[in-house]
Amino acid sequence: MTSRTTRSGLAFGVLVALLATGCGAEVADSTEPAATVTVPRCGEEVEYRTPQRAVAYEGGSADKLFALGLTDRVHGYVMPPANPPVTESPWAAEYARVEMLSDDLLNKELVVDAGADLVVAGWNSGFSDQRGITPQILDQLGIQSFMHSESCFNYPNFPQRLTPFEGLYSDLERLGAIFGVPDRAATVVADLKARVAAVQARAPQGDPVPVFLYDSGTDQPFTAGAQVPPTDIIRIAGGRNIFADLDVRWSQVGWEAVTSAQPEVIIILDYGDQPAQEKIDFLRTSPLTRELPAVRDNRFFVLDYNEGISGPRNVDGLEKFAGYLRTLS
Repeated sequence: MTSRTTRSGLAFGVLVALLATGCGAEVADSTEPAATVTVPRCGEEVEYRTPQRAVAYEGGSADKLFALGLTDRVHGYVMPPANPPVTESPWAAEYARVEMLSDDLLNKELVVDAGADLVVAGWNSGFSDQRGITPQILDQLGIQSFMHSESCFNYPNFPQRLTPFEGLYSDLERLGAIFGVPDRAATVVADLKARVAAVQARAPQGDPVPVFLYDSGTDQPFTAGAQVPPTDIIRIAGGRNIFADLDVRWSQVGWEAVTSAQPEVIIILDYGDQPAQEKIDFLRTSPLTRELPAVRDNRFFVLDYNEGISGPRNVDGLEKFAGYLRTLS
């Protein structure tokens, strides 16, 4: 793949459409998509060939492709242990049709051996300088790359800032443009937006409930900052992430900051290899947390890992959490 701005032909036309809509192209689906299309990658204009052997890292990446009906263009996926079993996914049948390439982290050798022509992942959650698999490295190998908008916040040289849900919509629309199915992407995005609007219409009135998302950690908790989907889930449902002012994605904080915020609800992020019940048991017994209002009142909500990372299941998580908050009002 060449990474450059294209100033002529159909590619530029699609770019103009992308800019006009803010995140996606409004062009007709075609059984014979253009040979190339120019689409932003974390703000950098990149020329893409229509992929035929995509590799997805983690559930959020694969879900986006499956939601767009692109299973026949997905060669395989990489699913590290944090992800819950794919058999629990709404797209379990789609996962079964493609190859599981690894249950470890993403690496260059794996995607080369797979003959991938597109890798879909996040920055620092898939692509990594330390592990030697970056968009620039793949560019040099002729392998295309797509990064989740949510992860572009701290991407070197080409940072991009979208709210997490806007990033989700942008990703679906950009993937629709790359794969030549923009109308399909527009339909999927419209459905997700309608579901989000329905939640907003029923959100509890009054002061937002203070909510703490507990990802992991005992000495110091790991939690969600402003730049990741759980903060939008909490806000849209009618709550307030007590760490929404942290302009980061995921971050360690101190227990003192948690206790001073007095959260009334705790969201537990449920990993495949870190069960939610173990985290709840820790919070109930630790002298640092057992007197928190949420713990005393047994107000725990379990959020599936794939509802918390960027992907269409974010809206599933939103609907479930909003329903839970309504039971408290």
